[in-house]
Amino acid sequence: MRTFALAAVAGLLAACATPTAYQPSENRGYGFQEQTIENNRVRITFRGNTLTDRETVETYMLYRAAEVTLQNGKDYFVVANRDTEEHSRLQGEGFGRNRYGFSYMAYRPFGGWSPWYDPFWDEPSRYREVTRYEAIAEIAMFNGPKPANDAAAFDAREVQANLQGRVVRPPAG
Repeated sequence: MRTFALAAVAGLLAACATPTAYQPSENRGYGFQEQTIENNRVRITFRGNTLTDRETVETYMLYRAAEVTLQNGKDYFVVANRDTEEHSRLQGEGFGRNRYGFSYMAYRPFGGWSPWYDPFWDEPSRYREVTRYEAIAEIAMFNGPKPANDAAAFDAREVQANLQGRVVRPPAG
């Protein structure tokens, strides 16, 4: 039983140690989501975890815009508003020895006896900055050929064809 539990924990850690795949977000987690604003207007968001770089987040958001446009039977979309937000924080890594050379044990009803963490005695041995990105765009979708002189207009089929090789989907399972 203990081997199974360790294998499950190792599997969860391995799954968490990968960039966000192109997938719908669940419960406002990582991935894409969209909100219809009007019949031809949609707000699209893609949130990445701390291992997903800015370029990937922006690529996935554009790819989703192309998918939504085609799913709505339209040919091209115009980006009305676009932004990429950066969320950074410091994260402690590893814990050094406590200053006083001794530690406590605490009993937890569901965990049994375990070392007790005291934020004033156990200090992180180092810190690193972690950043995650969130790309947001409001698009308007239309039929017909894309206007040639509008830099904010994208041909949905062309975007999908050019970006699909860069899209990593979650493993089937």
